[in-house]
Amino acid sequence: MGIVAHSKAWLGQVGDTDIRLLKVFKAVVDCGGMAAAELELNIGRSTISRHVKDLEERLGLVLCRRGRGGFALTDEGQRVHADTLNLLGALESFRTHVGQMHGQLTGTLRLGLFDKTVTNPAARIDRALRAFRAQAPQVRLELTIGALNVLEPGVIDGQLHLAVVPDHRRSQSLQYTPLFDEQMHLYCGREHPLFARDPVALDDVRPADCAGLAFHSPNMEVTRRFGLKRSAMVNDQEAVALLVRSGGYVGFLPDHYAAPFVAQGEMRRVALAELGYTVDFVAVARASSTSDRLAQTFLRCLEAAHGVQVPWDNPPDS
Repeated sequence: MGIVAHSKAWLGQVGDTDIRLLKVFKAVVDCGGMAAAELELNIGRSTISRHVKDLEERLGLVLCRRGRGGFALTDEGQRVHADTLNLLGALESFRTHVGQMHGQLTGTLRLGLFDKTVTNPAARIDRALRAFRAQAPQVRLELTIGALNVLEPGVIDGQLHLAVVPDHRRSQSLQYTPLFDEQMHLYCGREHPLFARDPVALDDVRPADCAGLAFHSPNMEVTRRFGLKRSAMVNDQEAVALLVRSGGYVGFLPDHYAAPFVAQGEMRRVALAELGYTVDFVAVARASSTSDRLAQTFLRCLEAAHGVQVPWDNPPDS
């Protein structure tokens, strides 16, 4: 009879079996296919395929196409996947909030970090994580390394509890806590014409091809302010470093991240002092998150690690 015959089967009640099938479906989508989901789910491909088929029959919908052309979601599959994320997130929030009402720190802390902070000696996020684990050993951690244009929306829409990002254009939807800073300078690779020039003038630099971050950021603002030619657009600083090392581009990099490349003679700072700037890093959380004990507790750990004051009145155990 096929899936169409079951089109009116859903919905009565959502039971444990339905939640399990939705979790399998989510894992398949996250992994990009059933074969890739085998390791994630620790079950065989045939079992995964059966579970997805069971879910399709339960919903009366075709969720995905699988075959020689690869795995792809249908339009209905994309909508079911989005609703699945909302449902599973709500269940996780329910478990977390009930645990918090009993005075327990449980659930999952979803944290976002801007890339290349680990080499910054001023960033003491590792200390904050250590302190948080001591206070909340039962809490599961999900850590996302991403770009500014991914992390801030993730906090606003609730996908992330908080994120550590460069301070930039501020939103009334977010709460900001200053943490640390980093120094940025313009770098060129060993094969670049500017590598052997010292000193240089700004007019010498402006014709050079510049690799810059594609999203709105301090990087984008500075390259525009100095009138640099943005010839390559990238989404993270590792890509900037790769293009700088190629010898074809200049690009702004954090001094702490560029230091090993400079020590190895693979790149150097462009010898023009004005081509540098400071980036302030902040922790961002939703302004409405003051009642979330996971977010508050981790912010207090960040505060202690960096010696700053979290601008919230509520103590984490209130």
